[in-house]
Amino acid sequence: MRSRRRHPLLVPVLLCALAVLIARPTSATGASDTPGGLSAEVVRLYDEASLATQQYESGRRAADVQRGRAQRLERLLARERQDIAALHGDLGRIARAQYRSGGGLPHTAQMLLADSPDELMRGQRAVWQADLAVNNAVTKSRRAEARLAADEEKAASAWQTLERRNGELAKIKRGIEKKLEEAQWTLQGQADASVAAGACRGAVRLDQPRTRFIQPWVAPVETYELSSGFGSGGDRWASRHTGQDFAVDIGTPVRSVGAGRVVKVSCGGAFGIEVVVKHAGGYYTQYAHLAAVTVEQGQRVAAGQWVGQSGTTGNSTGPHLHFEVRLTPQLGSGVDPREWLASRGVRL
Repeated sequence: MRSRRRHPLLVPVLLCALAVLIARPTSATGASDTPGGLSAEVVRLYDEASLATQQYESGRRAADVQRGRAQRLERLLARERQDIAALHGDLGRIARAQYRSGGGLPHTAQMLLADSPDELMRGQRAVWQADLAVNNAVTKSRRAEARLAADEEKAASAWQTLERRNGELAKIKRGIEKKLEEAQWTLQGQADASVAAGACRGAVRLDQPRTRFIQPWVAPVETYELSSGFGSGGDRWASRHTGQDFAVDIGTPVRSVGAGRVVKVSCGGAFGIEVVVKHAGGYYTQYAHLAAVTVEQGQRVAAGQWVGQSGTTGNSTGPHLHFEVRLTPQLGSGVDPREWLASRGVRL
């Protein structure tokens, strides 16, 4: 699969994606009234989805960072709990040792029981050292417990932040899917009506991105997965598959693979809505099962110029672009599109 070129990330903040999807109108002025407006709406939604997808990915990466932070805190908590258990053990040992050495005796009793001043001094020094050890151990234990409590709060906050972030990501994704699906199938419904009537509506006018291709040949769609290939067999075709299929969603802009002239725009038959372009050297390319066309017969097109929007009209089992390369405008003179494009520097 080829990756779609990404626009620069305008606002690398996750919540902005929600603002993009919620604040923008669900349809452009007149989009539901005219086929051209609806086609433009689908393209606009794809652009929004592209931006939101980038923000989704940015948010997903941030969520991964947040998850790593929360996991590190959990590991830190485990070590701190072990340290506190060890400190408690030290306190117990010190207390038992102090008890056995008489550290708990009053100073007067120690004076009475001492055999000499030196013994008394040694005993007092031992008691002082034991008391100091106990105090140090208690202080360390209290500090460790306070640090543990603070880190437990940080860990809980980190997991809560991660949960909120994941919820926001899921909401963005649902919004993208819902808006695109609604516009796509409305566009497809109009395309099916055109095919049933056998009459193509006029070319849809879309504001294409100002992209000038340096290379003379390009792939017919920007983002895709290859499905049925040239020459493959199956129950769906009378003989062999005559083109290369690109699995894309309804409304995806379809591009002329090279400069040429539109020689056919048709809206009936097995191919549904289709466009055929003649190129230099006598080759023809066909773009079939479209939901809309953006060119008219006789019009000249440049490499990468949009000629239509993908759909699932005609004999189609699902949304895709059927792309052919032919020696003539008619069916039956096809050559392998992948090899033909590869010889022109385009590898699918």
